[in-house]
Amino acid sequence: MRLDDLVLPESAASSAALEVASTYCSPALLNHSIRSYLWAAAHATANGIAFDPELLYVASLLHDLGLVPAFDSHTLPFEEAGGHVAWVFATAAGWPAERRKRVSEVIVRHMWSAVDVSKDPESHLLEHSTSLDISGRGAHELPEGLRAEVLERYPRAGLAEEFVTCFKSQATRKPGSAAASAIGAGIAERIASNPLDC
Repeated sequence: MRLDDLVLPESAASSAALEVASTYCSPALLNHSIRSYLWAAAHATANGIAFDPELLYVASLLHDLGLVPAFDSHTLPFEEAGGHVAWVFATAAGWPAERRKRVSEVIVRHMWSAVDVSKDPESHLLEHSTSLDISGRGAHELPEGLRAEVLERYPRAGLAEEFVTCFKSQATRKPGSAAASAIGAGIAERIASNPLDC
C-alpha cells in the first residue's frame, strides 16, 4: 500500500474542513490531522473495515480544534469542545441532523480508550489513528513505504513538544478530563519515544 492508494475525499464539506483546519491549526496540528485520516484509511483498507470517507475526513481535520486558542473551552474537555465546533460546522455545511451528531460523536470518542469497530467504525478508526500518530501505538503495522511517504509529505514539524504542552495545559485546567488522565498515565513519555519521530 502506498500513499497514492489513499484518496482524500472530495466534497464541499471536505474542502471547507481543510480550510478551517488550515486557518486555525498550527502546521504540526494540521499535518497530524491529515495523517490521522491517512493512517485510519490505511488501517481500514488493510483490515476490510467499511467506513464513510467524508465523515471520517471531516472529523479527522476538526478533531483537535478544541486545543487551539480560538476554541479552547475552560470548562469542557477539548474533545467535547471540538465536537461542538464540528456540529456547528456540519450545520453550516447543510448536513442533516443525524450526520451532524455523528461527526460530533466521532470527535468525542477519539479520546476513548477503545471503540467497538462493529458499532462505530469511524470512531474506532479515528481513535486508532490518533493514538498511532501521537504515541506510536500500532506504528509497527504501517507498511514501511507508506509510512515514509506520509511523513515526507506531511512532516511532524515538532508535534510531540506542542502536543505535550497542550495536554499538560488541559490537565491543569480540567483535571477530570481524558487529557488529564493521559498525562497521569505517562502519555508524555510515550510521545517522546514515538517511533514516528525516530
